[in-house]
Amino acid sequence: MLDTFNRVFIANDMYKVYLLGLKNTLYIAVGACILGFVIGAAIAFVRIAPKNNIVIKILEPIAKLYVTIIRGTPVVLQLLIIYFVILKSLNYIWGGVFVGIVTFGINSGAYMSEILRAGLNAVDKGQMEAGRSLGFTWGQTMWRIILPQGIKNALPTMFNEFIMLLKETSVAGYIAIIDLVKASRMVTSQTMEVFGPLLIVAVIYLVMVLGLQRVHRILERRMGKGDR
Repeated sequence: MLDTFNRVFIANDMYKVYLLGLKNTLYIAVGACILGFVIGAAIAFVRIAPKNNIVIKILEPIAKLYVTIIRGTPVVLQLLIIYFVILKSLNYIWGGVFVGIVTFGINSGAYMSEILRAGLNAVDKGQMEAGRSLGFTWGQTMWRIILPQGIKNALPTMFNEFIMLLKETSVAGYIAIIDLVKASRMVTSQTMEVFGPLLIVAVIYLVMVLGLQRVHRILERRMGKGDR
């Protein structure tokens, strides 16, 4: 066992391959989470905004179509389409990590929009009426009163979405990205060991997910104390 670990992790600086994969995985996950939140917030606002604005009337069916398509198709298929078709001309300039951030960000945005929309809709409608009675516009009331409460409602589910996103990045190796799973395949091709590299990558993912879940539980406890 120790001999196998030495061959697949220590010998010939193999650990550097895993570190490269870990770095790219984290870049994609964090970047996609930020992009997904921005997209999700924009889509959520369009979905819940008053329909007396012509722009909202135009954007709402587009937003619904976006959510339907993204949630109804596999993320690996979206990755291949964006890499080989939509952003093909930019691949040589920005690289696979950029494409990964864009793809997983777009994918996460569809789920994040529904999470945020549910969180915003959970805020008592009297809050909006109170804000409007004070002379705030719909946008001001949403930004100053509804949004902070909505994000607090949605935060636990948003955290779960980030954990899911981190695990979904394991398919990034389908394109020119050295993620953790691709790193294990590279080590296997050099050492002819299959189980060892996969086990190391599985442990790395497990440690990251357990760490995030721990942070999630601490966050929920603190939010619960604040509510009380």
